[in-house]
Amino acid sequence: MPATSTAEQEQATPPPPPPSSRTWGRAFEDITQGLRQRELWGHLGWQDIKQRYRRSVIGPLWITLSMAITALGLGLLYSQLFHAQIQTFLPYITVGFIVWNFMNGCLTEGTDTFIRNEGLIKHLPAPLTVYALRTVWRLTLMFGHNLLVYVVVVAIFWSDLTTPGYTISPGGTAQPGISWTILLAIPAFALLAVNGGWVAILFGIISTRYRDIPPVVESLTQLLFFMTPIVWSTDILTANFGGEGGWRVLVAELNPLYHYIQLLRAPLIGNTQSWHHWAVVGGFTVVGWSLAFLAMRNYRARISYWV
Repeated sequence: MPATSTAEQEQATPPPPPPSSRTWGRAFEDITQGLRQRELWGHLGWQDIKQRYRRSVIGPLWITLSMAITALGLGLLYSQLFHAQIQTFLPYITVGFIVWNFMNGCLTEGTDTFIRNEGLIKHLPAPLTVYALRTVWRLTLMFGHNLLVYVVVVAIFWSDLTTPGYTISPGGTAQPGISWTILLAIPAFALLAVNGGWVAILFGIISTRYRDIPPVVESLTQLLFFMTPIVWSTDILTANFGGEGGWRVLVAELNPLYHYIQLLRAPLIGNTQSWHHWAVVGGFTVVGWSLAFLAMRNYRARISYWV
């Protein structure tokens, strides 16, 4: 009789509820495990580059060649429009394009991070962070190829870029020239790559749920390209409107992409490095990763259904 009573009680007792997937611990675990599986996302990133240039004669060097042609063409054009010296203006545009390509890739390709990896997400038991790191690593490899253009341009105009007091455009701010501060480019790019991680995670999750986001982001980045000092400099605003450029300088200062670009471009071409660029980018890094953690906490379990 006691044995029967015990069995009936066990059958009447409901099973414990499954652990919730919407926890900060699950989100943190996904990101940390994704970082540990560097062999996986590193291999996938290399495969993306190889697959893109499969059966090509020069392979990934097309990335470098395309960047060189674009930078040279626009550098020659805009240096004449702004009456700037090609010796200093071409390196300015070249580095601006190299950094912009990396940032633009994080924004546009980041929105397709999970959509593009639909097959792997449904069949490969891997942290979702792996696919965001795959995107950032692929863009980092492309950035490394584009740096070859920077090396060539700097080698050609080395004497001009290392001369203290050179200017980007006529009447512009005197720049200190390339010096040991070029080493600041290493932590600057590391900070950009860290930001690329939260962009790919956050925008990837939102775009997986709302498929209208990728074309919206692509359209906005085209607008932001012309509003960001890449093919023009803030010196032009100051020279044309007098003083400090007045409210027109806010067109650049209120654009967060300007601070991201200047953070890396300034040490590479010997420009004055302002602390407020680091402050702005650092602030966006903290806010961005906070939002990415929140999105991972609430929606990581739904991504496999949304894709």
